[in-house]
Amino acid sequence: MAAVADEVKKTEAEALNDDGGEEEVEDVEDAAEPGKKKRKRKKRKKAGASEDSSAAPDAVAEKLASVQLNGAQNGETEEGTEGGEAQKKKKNKKKKGKKVQTDPPTIPICELFSDGVYPIGQIMDYPTVNDSRTAKDRFTNEEKRALDRSESDIYNEVRLAAEAHRQTRKHMQQWIKPGMTMIQICEELENTARKLIKEDGLKAGLAFPTGCSRNHCAAHYTPNAGDPTVLEYDDVTKIDFGTHINGRIIDCAFTLSFNPKYDKLIEAVRDATNTGIKAAGIDVPLCEIGAAIQEVMESYEVELDGKTYQVKSIRNLNGHSISPYRIHAGKTVPIVKGGEATVMEENEYYAIETFGSTGRGQVHDDMDCSHYMKNFDAGYMPLRLQSSKSLLSVINKNFSTLAFCKRWLDRAGCTKYQMALKDLCDKGIVDAYPPLCDVKGCYTAQFEHTIMLRPTCKEVVSRGDDY
Repeated sequence: MAAVADEVKKTEAEALNDDGGEEEVEDVEDAAEPGKKKRKRKKRKKAGASEDSSAAPDAVAEKLASVQLNGAQNGETEEGTEGGEAQKKKKNKKKKGKKVQTDPPTIPICELFSDGVYPIGQIMDYPTVNDSRTAKDRFTNEEKRALDRSESDIYNEVRLAAEAHRQTRKHMQQWIKPGMTMIQICEELENTARKLIKEDGLKAGLAFPTGCSRNHCAAHYTPNAGDPTVLEYDDVTKIDFGTHINGRIIDCAFTLSFNPKYDKLIEAVRDATNTGIKAAGIDVPLCEIGAAIQEVMESYEVELDGKTYQVKSIRNLNGHSISPYRIHAGKTVPIVKGGEATVMEENEYYAIETFGSTGRGQVHDDMDCSHYMKNFDAGYMPLRLQSSKSLLSVINKNFSTLAFCKRWLDRAGCTKYQMALKDLCDKGIVDAYPPLCDVKGCYTAQFEHTIMLRPTCKEVVSRGDDY
């Protein structure tokens, strides 16, 4: 109110003294507002302007009314307006300073989020278990929040890896086209992911080789150097890759196809994965999740070339728990009924993945091996071959207990390592993971997400707009 009254006084003084001459009007400092400085205003004579002295009262009244109306409507003074403009300029500067991802993506995620806080995944409530308890009833709200806060740094690292995964796969879903070689696709994906995660040795990078298994091959295929395989229009391809920060792994996969006749197969597997995610939770037996997945998966049928197939869960593939630098941490999440009654526990991380097939629903080892991983539990073992010692040193330095492939050994500068790699596998220091295939001629699909079982809720940390 005080600021509006000053404006009224100023306008009245200007109106009364506007007699065609040039005068200087000085505001008298009000006793109630000793802190304000005196302000001077000059009123200059306008060329060709003449006013009738009899009209002065009307002009003053109009100006007073205008000032009061504007002040009442806008609720601001001249100083307030200037302050608002200053705030807008600050906001605009902040907006201009914020980085926006390029196309194709090249800016690391840590630079896009300068505050170091990364997007939270999908938050879900825990399901009710058989004894009518829910995980949220295990603690008071304050206890749950305190437990959540104690793990906040770890959660943030996982979310960083998840955001890198989301932006990488978004680019690849638009970029991949039939006619490209599988090596070309893998190298584009891995180069993009390395930029976004800001690869830094074992602190940040790719968690395992890019899986691009096609058709009857369900998992663990990535091309070796010189592989001429080309992506075809009728292929059903599983794109499975992982990112990590300080060993906190995001394991996430989707199925890519160009021919719409496979849409029902893909829909079945996506629905089954979402069912498994919904069923998962603290104190939930793993076998119950498998039963729920199989029920949904096998409720679908797909018609291919005039023949109808029931979609089957691949019984000898499953999801798994994840721990730092260990993609398979010990617990398995089946995708068929049966199995162990082991329960999920608080602050565990799981990859919920499902595989559907139009074939037998069972896979076996086939084709040339490309995936390898150092045995997490392998102790010290003396090696006689110098080449084996050198290769193990490269593996320890670049991958530790994370999975790798032959292309990555080539990238690390290794040459003529086939015998040494076989020696490490024979001694149990490194394990081989050959491609897993169903019967030839069938089609398989996969979807996968990583979830965190937080004390307060279940977070599907790798969830995105795409799936």
